[in-house]
Amino acid sequence: MNTKKQLFSTLFILIGAVLLVYGMIVENTNVYIKVIGIIILMFGLYSSTKVWVEDNKQDKENDDNEV
Repeated sequence: MNTKKQLFSTLFILIGAVLLVYGMIVENTNVYIKVIGIIILMFGLYSSTKVWVEDNKQDKENDDNEV
């Protein structure tokens, strides 16, 4: 289940980054494209860190059970 969440998070990060780079390269772009790119990028980063925290909790529980 976490791999699907990581995949969607990665896609959001990539889409946001592409929109931001497009906004920087093309001179006459709308500011809204850059804002939407930042929002999508930040949402992807937020959701990916949530997945990483869940994975680390599981790893810590496994380490505690081994000792």
